Amino acid sequence: MSEKLNEPDFPAAEAIDAPEEPVETRKGLNIVVCIKQVPDSAQIRVHPVTNTIMRQGVPTIINPYDLFALEEAMRLRDDYGGTVTVLTMGPPMAEDALRRALGLGADKAVLITDRRFAGSDTLATSFALTSALTKLAEEAPIDIVFTGKQTIDGDTAQVGPGIARRMGLNQLTYVSAIDSLETEAATITVRRRSEGGVQVLQSKLPCLITMLEDTNHLRRGTLQDMLRAARAPLTVWSADDAGIEDPMKCGLRGSPTVVKRVFAPQPRAEKAEMVAVEGKTPAQIGDAILDVLFAKSPKLEADVSAKITA
Repeated sequence: MSEKLNEPDFPAAEAIDAPEEPVETRKGLNIVVCIKQVPDSAQIRVHPVTNTIMRQGVPTIINPYDLFALEEAMRLRDDYGGTVTVLTMGPPMAEDALRRALGLGADKAVLITDRRFAGSDTLATSFALTSALTKLAEEAPIDIVFTGKQTIDGDTAQVGPGIARRMGLNQLTYVSAIDSLETEAATITVRRRSEGGVQVLQSKLPCLITMLEDTNHLRRGTLQDMLRAARAPLTVWSADDAGIEDPMKCGLRGSPTVVKRVFAPQPRAEKAEMVAVEGKTPAQIGDAILDVLFAKSPKLEADVSAKITA
C-alpha cells in the first residue's frame, strides 16, 4: 500500500487523509496616515488689528510631525507588506499635500472636502476624519492609524486621541520608536516618551499611534513615485460621501472652541550673558553656569537643593 501511494501518479498519503482546514491569508497591513496641510510657520503673520493669522500669500506645507508618521507607516509596509493610505480634511488645495505624500511613497490618497467643514475645531475635525476612516474600514479592516503628535498651527495634540476615542482604538501617543510588530498575534510594541522617562508598551491591533519628531529620517521619493503622484487619481469625498449623517457636528456648528485672540509673542529684550571658561575644568564651568542661573532665579536654586536633599 505504501509503495502505491509513493508512486508518481498518486499524492502522498498525508495529503489524502489530512482534513481540509480553512487557512486565513493576510495580504499585509492596512495603514492609514492622517495628515494636514498647514501654513509654513516661518512665514506666518498676525494681523495687527484683528489679531488673527494672515494666511493669504503664505505657502503651505505638510505638517512636519505628520511626515514622521508617514515615514514610520511606510517602514512598516516595507517590512510586513500592505498599503499606506494618506487621508486629509481640508479645502481642494489640500490635494497638493496628498500628492506630495504619494511622491514620497504612499500608495493611496483620500481627500474629504466640503464647505461644511469650514471652521472646524479639533472636536469637529476628529468627527469628520473618524467618519472617513470608518468608511475606509468597510473596504478593508484598518490595522494602524498614524498621526503626528500635533500640528504646528494648532498645537493641541487632540485630533489623534479624539479619533482613537471615537473609533474605540487603543491609543499610543508620543511614540518615539516602534520596537516590534507581530502580525500573527496582532500586537505591536513601542517606546513612548513621557515626563518620567521612556515607557515600553505593547498593544493589540488595531491601534492609533501619534509619532514624535526626529524619530526617523524621511526618505526621498523615487522618480517612479513622483511621476505616479503627478497623475494618480485621488479619492475625493464630500461630507455625504464620507458617511457623515449629522452635519451639525461639522464645521463651526460642531465646534465649541472659541478663539479669543491670536498674537505673536513679544521678542525678549534680554541678551545672552557670557561666562568665562578659559583655564577652567568642566566641573568649574558647570559651577560658574549654575551660579549665574541661581543668581537670576533663587527659586530655581531652592528647588534644585530640595531635590538633591530629598
